[in-house]
Amino acid sequence: MSLQKIQDLLGSDAEKLLSHKCETIDKSSLHLPGPDFIDRIFAQSDRSAQVLNSLASIYNSGRLAGTGYVSILPVDQGIEHTAGASFAPNPIYFDPENIIKLAIEGGCNAVATTFGGLALMSRKYAHKIPFIVKINHNELLTYPNTFDQVMYGSVDEAWNLGAKAVGATIYFGSEESNRQIQEVAAAFERAHELGMATILWCYTRNSSFKKDGTDYHVAADLTGQANHLGVTIKADIIKQKLPETNGGFKTINFAKTHDKVYSELSSEHPIDLTRYQVANCYMGRIGLINSGGASSGASDLAEAVKTAVINKRAGGMGLISGRKAFQRPMKEGTELLHHIQDVYLAQDIELA
Repeated sequence: MSLQKIQDLLGSDAEKLLSHKCETIDKSSLHLPGPDFIDRIFAQSDRSAQVLNSLASIYNSGRLAGTGYVSILPVDQGIEHTAGASFAPNPIYFDPENIIKLAIEGGCNAVATTFGGLALMSRKYAHKIPFIVKINHNELLTYPNTFDQVMYGSVDEAWNLGAKAVGATIYFGSEESNRQIQEVAAAFERAHELGMATILWCYTRNSSFKKDGTDYHVAADLTGQANHLGVTIKADIIKQKLPETNGGFKTINFAKTHDKVYSELSSEHPIDLTRYQVANCYMGRIGLINSGGASSGASDLAEAVKTAVINKRAGGMGLISGRKAFQRPMKEGTELLHHIQDVYLAQDIELA
């Protein structure tokens, strides 16, 4: 995809996003994705040779192989949002093989989905694309609905089916967050012992995080702190929603913050807000991948490209996009994933 095509998809946001110069956290402070990322960052850590090999298999697969950037297809919504809500728009994805086929055809670095789906396809596909097992989920069949991430299997089971990594979610800010932190920290420790990499979905969750019509679940200060907790329990990659606002700590009036977070380390610009998320991932030593978000229909391609531009120019490592890809015909989903990857392959789109 040409730079002109990217500009066309960005529309009226093109100038704002492609010409922005970040004057908050300088790019010289960041540890950026690149072909040498494992040697530069993880080789000096306590990660074993087996973990480095698992990370390398993810970084060196798909259309972004060897760039340091990643494009991952995540499909855990059959549990998180119910299978009907997720797959009714495109019922072929009730069959887990089609999820893996989409990831392969879409040129993804890896596919992240459930124990059951990956286990059924293990011998056919585990050697063809890196598997990431999502080990915990929230489910919506409990009535009244509750919101809690619960383990659905063991890390050893993920290793046995050939996974290169495990992924987990923590609802930071929820009543259950302390238990989730302890469970996921233990799971990540075991994953590293077995030679697998770890990816954390760092989501904030509390009804009080919405106030006066603003949703602070996507505030840069709250999500940034969630990222910082995630890297603390040794996630190798952080998944986070794109920030849309800031000032959650000040507005809700809890925890602690500093005025410089808002006056010097961020601004209202989406790239600056996302750079604050990157800074909380040890200044990029742990890669930040942003979520592609829900499917909105015809605007999905433009929204996905916009998110990729923001993530890349902020210093992020890539995108993890599910519903925008699988809730449409496979050919269209494949093209959408390719367009996302084209942003990371475009040399004209540089760090802000």
